[in-house]
Amino acid sequence: MKQKVTPTHTFQLIDKILAQQSINLLSLNPNKTLITSFAELENLIPENTDSEIFITLQETLESIVSTQLQNFPENIFWDFDFLVSSMLRQALIADEGAIAFLKSFGEKMLSLTEMFGSKTEIRFRYVHDFMYGFDWARWVQKEPQKRAHIEPFSPVFLDYLLVKGKELLQRINHGQVTSYKLCDTGYRNPFTFSREPEDEYRLLTCLAQEELIPVAVWNWNASPVWNKPFQEMRQQLALKLNIQPQKH
Repeated sequence: MKQKVTPTHTFQLIDKILAQQSINLLSLNPNKTLITSFAELENLIPENTDSEIFITLQETLESIVSTQLQNFPENIFWDFDFLVSSMLRQALIADEGAIAFLKSFGEKMLSLTEMFGSKTEIRFRYVHDFMYGFDWARWVQKEPQKRAHIEPFSPVFLDYLLVKGKELLQRINHGQVTSYKLCDTGYRNPFTFSREPEDEYRLLTCLAQEELIPVAVWNWNASPVWNKPFQEMRQQLALKLNIQPQKH
């Protein structure tokens, strides 16, 4: 049985960290407005989970959430349900053991968040493309026979993104970027259409209603989908919604 957890290691602490920010904790779930609280997510963790695993999971999540808040202060959608269930599921079957897996996973996530966020030259505005699986689906589509079985928050995919991030930083530093130019907002946008907050909100909520989000992170038991033309549909929907071209 899960041993009694001390008050310093409850998921509610993460809710308190989020509550201290002046942000709306919006969900992309078409059927609700706000995210599942971490206190609610804690209740989905099996009762017989080892206490040390539980504590390490909580600490890792707390650092992931804090780092996202620091590096993506203008992020809009904050679902975490499937990330939590994926972390726990992968940890329990990891060859190196659950504790080692969670610590390594946390380090990769922190490195990624810091690398792609507002404090480096990459300067992406949102974590949406990563958290909701657009980056993952595009990666799988390039080599589906090899990658279709690799899930969105697998260390294999995180390692790929870390390599990609380092390459992108090198290209930026050498003035070799064409599709990642800085916008007049000070953020980089690889898309041709505007991703100002009101446009990003409209487009992503419409994509969610049309079931065109690769990873329904608001669902603890989500089944990630890679084999839909997500990029093309996103472009088409942006046109349909009359979202303006991005200004550089």
